[in-house]
Amino acid sequence: MTTVIVGAGHAGFQGAATLRQRGYEGAITLVAGELGLPYQRPPLSKDLLHGETTAEAVAFRPAAFYEKKGIGLRAGDPVTGIDRGARHVDLASGTRLPYKQLVIATGARNRELAVPGTDLDGVLALRSLTEAKALAERLGAARSVAVIGGGFIGLEVAAAANQHGARVTVIEALERTMARVVSPLMAAHVTGVHEQHGTAVMLGGRVAALLDDGDGRVAGVELKDGSRVEADLVVVAVGIVPDVELADAAGLRLENGIVVDEHLRTEDPAIWAIGDCAAFPLPNGGARVRLESVQNAADHARTAAAGILGSSIPYDATPWFWTNQHSCRVQIAGLVAGHDEAVVRGDRSAGAFSVFCFRGDDLLGVESVNAPRDHLAARKLLAGRTTLSREQAADPASDLKALAAAGQPDPVA
Repeated sequence: MTTVIVGAGHAGFQGAATLRQRGYEGAITLVAGELGLPYQRPPLSKDLLHGETTAEAVAFRPAAFYEKKGIGLRAGDPVTGIDRGARHVDLASGTRLPYKQLVIATGARNRELAVPGTDLDGVLALRSLTEAKALAERLGAARSVAVIGGGFIGLEVAAAANQHGARVTVIEALERTMARVVSPLMAAHVTGVHEQHGTAVMLGGRVAALLDDGDGRVAGVELKDGSRVEADLVVVAVGIVPDVELADAAGLRLENGIVVDEHLRTEDPAIWAIGDCAAFPLPNGGARVRLESVQNAADHARTAAAGILGSSIPYDATPWFWTNQHSCRVQIAGLVAGHDEAVVRGDRSAGAFSVFCFRGDDLLGVESVNAPRDHLAARKLLAGRTTLSREQAADPASDLKALAAAGQPDPVA
């Protein structure tokens, strides 16, 4: 029995580790496209850019772990093709790896910015450890930084650049930051914190080109309205797209990701897809989604590992996300898109509060700033599908932990 895992990010690594932890006795090969040990991604835009950790410290485990657990690590030798009929994968080196079960955990890659000037010196992106190290080195010398994109990564980079003393401008094409993942109220609060630290946030800013200083180095950003932002360092953070080329070439069904069922199996019973590249159905007949989070990747891996071991457990974990920006630790439980009312609990002026997002009577998700107890309770509330009224959500005296444990709301006086 042989399992090959393509991709060594959070999903791939967790899949290999979980299989061994749960008693899988077959051969496991973890194929990493990058050289070096598999590593964590969240510290790249947080601790590493702030100088609070090192590149070596972000590895999941030391090299001895893979030898001890009997996990074959093929680093720097990416998969170039999948032969579903013969059940093997081909590597760039020419090696052919047979499999009984194949797990695709290829993740995602940065979305490209299709404007002139992206090849100039001083234009960087952030996805890999190599890119993070290059950006950390540049931030120390940068005087002015333009960040194109106001999502989690863009704003985390902006916070790090501000800490390094640079003049920072965030250029976001939409009318608010973090528009895909947080409520307007939360976006306004976090944007305000950046502005309080001196960062300029330009909303509705459409980039036309990156400017050349005449010597092949970036000098700034030109917007479609003709305005310009000076910058000696430009960071492109306009989102990611799922890495599905291997799956596409192998004839697997795609729909904003590799289509899988509730067990994370593709239409080919020998192939699973997990993490950022997988489009999976939400529980109870919900829509098909693709999530970009460490939690989702790790939980996907555990579900797929259970399936490989013969236990058909559907994936129904409650999504959660987090980001650190200046003094804000934002934690999100659930998916807030589509909410029609937001209820605030706590003191916004003190910078410690939560936003409960409802659609009708249903609680969709909870966003917390520096309120970890609210976040932990929210995850339990959502996992247990506990009914919660708006009055209970807003009342600081309401015991969310007890409500989640009981599975029923307290009566409202």
